[in-house]
Amino acid sequence: MRAAPAIQVSLTRFGVWRAAVLLLTAVATLAVLGWFVGREAPAGTGALVVAGAAAVLSVWFGVSVAKVQPAELCWDGQCWALRALRPASSESTVGEVSVVVDLGIWMMLHFVPATSPRRARALWLPVQRRGIESQWHALRCAVYSPRPTPLADASRAGNAGLG
Repeated sequence: MRAAPAIQVSLTRFGVWRAAVLLLTAVATLAVLGWFVGREAPAGTGALVVAGAAAVLSVWFGVSVAKVQPAELCWDGQCWALRALRPASSESTVGEVSVVVDLGIWMMLHFVPATSPRRARALWLPVQRRGIESQWHALRCAVYSPRPTPLADASRAGNAGLG
């Protein structure tokens, strides 16, 4: 099997992701408010505090998850690299990409840096077709293509049966 050709994609549009997060945040907040209003017993101070805290937490979580920084995702035929577009001088981080959700016109990718876990953390990348239509097929081919075996591992695997 051969690997997909090199590709470089700028991920700058996140409208689908933000709309989905906004919808889920609204549903969570309305569910909490519906629970509070629909209670049979009169609402006490404790229930009011719990409902208010749950509503505030759902909105805070939704806002924090909706924030996605523009990035450049690169596949060179051997490995993946991710570089933040802001600040423009940031360095690329080498790592592995896996597809977590694929809806055809939208994907959630998981980027795990090759460096030690203390230095860099894994990132979730919501990727939508809109804005990268000309590169969409090539990106999908790259994320699903088999990874090439490193030469050292390939030579060890080839010599394993010679013993």
